[in-house]
Amino acid sequence: MAVTGQCLCGEIKYEIGSAPAMTGICHCKNCQRQAGSAFSTLAGVPSSDFSFTSGEPRLYEDNDTDSGNKVERYFCANCGSPIYSAILSQPETLFLKTGTLDDTSEFKPQFHVWCDSKQNWVTLEEGVPQMGKQT
Repeated sequence: MAVTGQCLCGEIKYEIGSAPAMTGICHCKNCQRQAGSAFSTLAGVPSSDFSFTSGEPRLYEDNDTDSGNKVERYFCANCGSPIYSAILSQPETLFLKTGTLDDTSEFKPQFHVWCDSKQNWVTLEEGVPQMGKQT
């Protein structure tokens, strides 16, 4: 069964042929700024399994990251919703912003990354792996 999602205004819609391979939460400052929130919820999906059914996102190339790696951030130019991020060192995986999924009921984070920059009021669930920094 396909997994579907869209941006806030509905201009961009997508489909994934299967469930995400991994799920996590990124607490880096850049994800906080992009999401306008305390963190970004992500689902790693094979890029070959992802397709747009409507619209085309715009690209912001984020070169000022703590890791030093460029992050490609794709978003809706109309409503501003972040759709996914891509890292050049992992071209086979897209990091989908899970708030855009039509059904978020199955989301459960398997890990937290960049916890050294998480906001102080955020409490992390025990038993979920946590990494301070990722290089």
